[in-house]
Amino acid sequence: MKFRGKIVDVACLNHFSQVISTISKLTKTCVLRLTADNLFFVLSGKVANGGVSMWCHLSQANFFDEYQMEGVSSDDNEICLEVTPENVSRALKTVQNAKSVKVKLTKKHCPCLTIAAELPTLSSVCRVVTHDVPVDVIPRRLWHEFKEPNMPEFDVSVYLPSLKTMKNVVDRMKNLSNFLVIEANLSGEMNLKIETDLVSVTTHFRDLGNPPWGDAASQDGGPSQSRDPEEMAEARVDIRRLQQFLMGQQVNPSKAMCNIVHQRVVHLILLHEDMSLQYFIPAVV
Repeated sequence: MKFRGKIVDVACLNHFSQVISTISKLTKTCVLRLTADNLFFVLSGKVANGGVSMWCHLSQANFFDEYQMEGVSSDDNEICLEVTPENVSRALKTVQNAKSVKVKLTKKHCPCLTIAAELPTLSSVCRVVTHDVPVDVIPRRLWHEFKEPNMPEFDVSVYLPSLKTMKNVVDRMKNLSNFLVIEANLSGEMNLKIETDLVSVTTHFRDLGNPPWGDAASQDGGPSQSRDPEEMAEARVDIRRLQQFLMGQQVNPSKAMCNIVHQRVVHLILLHEDMSLQYFIPAVV
């Protein structure tokens, strides 16, 4: 197994750092799946994660000026590593002004992602800062757990309002309850609701629009065309999971969407020109 990559462009380095920082807010550990063309950050929906799962897809060509990867074999040309995103994020934050950053899979006292940055200097002496981030190599027999999740057969899909606005609302609601109901319909409306024995609070969003999933959407996991546009689909979720998702957003997505499988799951999608992030929050009774 071999992996090495080099980032020279400052904008690419900053954006890569923002993506890793976002992921670090969503999970303490995840799996980094490396292929010849892509990087995937994966969190499988296990009970230990509160049932939450995540899938983040980056095209390596949009970030790396140089990229070399040899998987475990020619037939299974991939590498799967368990990483702590916070450690990678910390290392990248210290090298934001670097002339170049190299990322390499190395074997020190344990397997590591070694991040080596060449820093600008006024003299002819080259300054290099190196961070060794410990990782665990995932055996091939477990790879099936880290494949792209299927698009759920959602009842409603709606564009999200400003993530900053949504975060401010959720932050206030968190003081009132541990659970929040997200509901939306095919008329571009979404409500965030808190209901307890003492208080009932609802924030309404209008004219958000609904993503065009195509005419055959009902066959491809999209909402049924026969559904009443005013009928709400809802899911009650742990408010901390939603807050976690909103707190970490630094990627400034071009599109942000929410799919709801009635009383089962909330599927959040962020799309950027060179990355996508999916986050699944299971409903609670």
